[in-house]
Amino acid sequence: MLILVATLLALALVPVLGGRLSRLADLRLVSRWLIVYALGLQVLAISIVPDWPRPAVVALHASSYVIAGAFVWRNRDVAGLPVLAVGAGLNAFAIAMNGGQMPADPEALARVGITQEEGTYVNSGVVEDPRVAFLGDVLASPSWLPLQNVYSVGDLLILAGAVWLVHRTCGTVLARRPRRPEPAVA
Repeated sequence: MLILVATLLALALVPVLGGRLSRLADLRLVSRWLIVYALGLQVLAISIVPDWPRPAVVALHASSYVIAGAFVWRNRDVAGLPVLAVGAGLNAFAIAMNGGQMPADPEALARVGITQEEGTYVNSGVVEDPRVAFLGDVLASPSWLPLQNVYSVGDLLILAGAVWLVHRTCGTVLARRPRRPEPAVA
């Protein structure tokens, strides 16, 4: 949720930083339906049918990453999207290495007050003997922030890519291409 809020903040800052939100309308994304479908599968797996048999939910979740990867590949020239894709790829790798679940640090979960329900699929939770645990949800959001949660390095890269995409597309001072100096005339 913090990623969504931070992305909305990035959008709100566009006019303040000299950009134009209307430029987002000019962003040409190929096969947009792929990312909508991928996000729909994630919502289905994580929020709608988490009590389905684990193999089915894991398959839904995993297929969402494959479909999102196809979207990113088709749009790889869009500023920020490669960074976002690396973050999603790290998350997908950590999930795949842990049997379909993002490993979460139990202490980080406790700091933000998240508990796990037994017998229900969670996309992020405590995994016994996690592999590549450092890529898991090991970063707890600060206590002063609303919407407490845990995050991974991949999540932060997803956020960085989204912010870069917004600011580059909208032409803010944060992401404008530097102008080449005019050659000196002798």
